[in-house]
Amino acid sequence: MVKKTDLRKIDEYLYEIPKEFRHDMRVPARLYADDAILEDALGDRSIEQLVNTATLPGVVRYTLAMPDIHQGYGPPIGGVIATRHPDGIISPGATGYDINCGVRVLVSKITADELRPHLETLVNALFQNIPSGVGKGGAIRLNAKELEEVMVRGAAFAVERGYGSREDLERTEERGALAGADPAAVSRHARERGSPQLGTLGSGNHFIEVSVVEEVYDPEVADAWGLFPGQIAVWVHSGSRGLGHQVCSDYVRDFQKAVQKYNISLPDRELVCAPFNSPEGQAYFGAMASAANYAWANRQVMAELVRRTFEQVLAGKVSDWHLRQIYDVAHNIVKIEEHDVDGKRMKLIVHRKGATRAFGPGHPVLPPAYRDTGQPVLIPGDMGTGSYLLVGTEKAMRDAFGTTCHGAGRVWSRAQAKKSIRGEELIQELRQKGIIVRAGSMAGLAEEAPEAYKDVDRVVNVVHKAGLARKVARFRPLGVIKG
Repeated sequence: MVKKTDLRKIDEYLYEIPKEFRHDMRVPARLYADDAILEDALGDRSIEQLVNTATLPGVVRYTLAMPDIHQGYGPPIGGVIATRHPDGIISPGATGYDINCGVRVLVSKITADELRPHLETLVNALFQNIPSGVGKGGAIRLNAKELEEVMVRGAAFAVERGYGSREDLERTEERGALAGADPAAVSRHARERGSPQLGTLGSGNHFIEVSVVEEVYDPEVADAWGLFPGQIAVWVHSGSRGLGHQVCSDYVRDFQKAVQKYNISLPDRELVCAPFNSPEGQAYFGAMASAANYAWANRQVMAELVRRTFEQVLAGKVSDWHLRQIYDVAHNIVKIEEHDVDGKRMKLIVHRKGATRAFGPGHPVLPPAYRDTGQPVLIPGDMGTGSYLLVGTEKAMRDAFGTTCHGAGRVWSRAQAKKSIRGEELIQELRQKGIIVRAGSMAGLAEEAPEAYKDVDRVVNVVHKAGLARKVARFRPLGVIKG
């Protein structure tokens, strides 16, 4: 068990567990936190899990955890692990079960005052038009050939079928398709789970939220991105549904043998991994990329369903109902990227598990709209508080492999939340705050109660003060759709 005295404070918001803490650590482990967040993290196994990640073969510089850290499967959620390419390891547990769970933000020219008379009708229509909940099928049922095309081409598959525009692809991480996808590495069971679910929200912490820009912190960047106080926005948070979950399950099982085959010693069997350049490692990367591309197509379809719902409800009633995409980011993914390590430019295998890419100004992978400012970083909070739009920084590139947090981070387990909160009462409490909620399951809604999460303002303050991302705007929820 890691104790507070085992951590060395590097600066106001950064702690380090030195390599000498445990004999099997290859690199130090670092955590971005303030005092309260650190105390929360010491209350579960998440910091111990972070230390365990520092033992993985090929790991470079240090492993990281963001202030939304909490206990996960193998590595903690909020974790970042970079290993050498091509001989470092790749790990399904370090990616997460919901591969390319991520967020997309759309903005309008409508103000909250314009929308208010139509808000409840809009929220009801979004709940009706966008399938949500466990196992729910979507409007698009894919045949075997189409599913393979989705797994390779990602969001472009949806755009070519009338779901969104080319501008959406420009404003999506990796243009909505990660290279290296190999549908042949995806099991039949994963395909069966994914084929009916394209364009569906799912359950758990996934949501669609209608929100208002409550505060602008960086007027120059906000103006460049077309943001203003009082503006209506829509957040879409979902992932690769049953397909991605099954891919992770399949490879967690298969990698138990790979660990033995390649004589990899692990402090926790949940860290199962394989050398990236091994047949097993390449198979997982191909399957993971396939699931990531499915997730981008999934959010692309839902974004278009949101737009169609805005037209259905608001056309002729407000000045301009159209929605423009700001960005779409992944926060459970493995990427091949170049970073500076000890003064050398290195190609790395970067695992982000509950962590968001936050590339700074001038990075060549960013679209022209964001090359001068840096990448938009989308940080959703809980349904009763708010969410943030930030911008990536050079400091994130130097210190954190171009990464920041991904959300508020849980403090209660789902079981604890269901014992403590009643979904029906939560709906009434949120309505009193001016937030309309539609959910398919009261138990599922209780799991996602605001009390189950860290204070997103505190989490974002840490990454802002630490320089990993800079606050641009805060959003307040008006209407929320949950599965």
